[in-house]
Amino acid sequence: MSTGFALRNNRIQSLGRALEMLDLLANAGGELGVTELARRLEVHKSTASRLLATLQEHGLVEQNPASEKYRLGYGLVRLAGAVVAELDLARAARTVMQELADRTRETVNLALLQGDQVVNIDQISAPHLVVNVNWVGKQNPMHCTSTGKVLLAFLSPDDRRRLLSKPLPRLTPRTITERATLEKQLQRVREDGYAFTLEELEVGLNAVAAPVRDSRGEVIAAVSVSGPSYRVSPQRLSELGEMTHEAAEAISRRMGFIPSPTGGGKA
Repeated sequence: MSTGFALRNNRIQSLGRALEMLDLLANAGGELGVTELARRLEVHKSTASRLLATLQEHGLVEQNPASEKYRLGYGLVRLAGAVVAELDLARAARTVMQELADRTRETVNLALLQGDQVVNIDQISAPHLVVNVNWVGKQNPMHCTSTGKVLLAFLSPDDRRRLLSKPLPRLTPRTITERATLEKQLQRVREDGYAFTLEELEVGLNAVAAPVRDSRGEVIAAVSVSGPSYRVSPQRLSELGEMTHEAAEAISRRMGFIPSPTGGGKA
């Protein structure tokens, strides 16, 4: 067995024990000491102490100074909150997405930024399609997707500069790989309120997307309409862009966003 394989095996085993430790604390409904956790995990006390130290470092457990026992930490609330926020967003968007799919007769997706990729968290398939690609859970580059362009456009200048400093891979002959060209498109996204892609992710696939905002006005997601290039044609981009923008506004209102009375800053 190679040293590298053994090291990976040990890390996986440690991860499994750490997760089991969190389960034990959750089921205990209170606090457990190092000795009790070690006994239940069937590991040495020093191993349990190391696992607890790592979990504590990440805020997943905390030690009661009085009893010196451990309980679940508030770092878990942050992680759970992220999941709940996604579920709330998906629930708020679902009906609007269905209406948009019915209006456009194309596939509608809801996407979020995850690291330097865009990930789809929900999809309504085109009503007339028997077979359709399921994009839910898939990660795609930001620079060649309509949702990615929306999320890029409304990032802070520093974050956008950091993401665009990396090479932009070419996925099709029409993928934009020049940063200056993409920056011009992103400026237009901010002005028009929607983004589009023309066979930039896949040959024969076009899409438009618009930003979804939270109660503070921050862009938290993007909703898109996509379909084959012969249906989602350049001639339809303006029409589809407006419909997608209207849907994004409707979802934003459900998330608590109140547009400015002056109409400034499209959703």
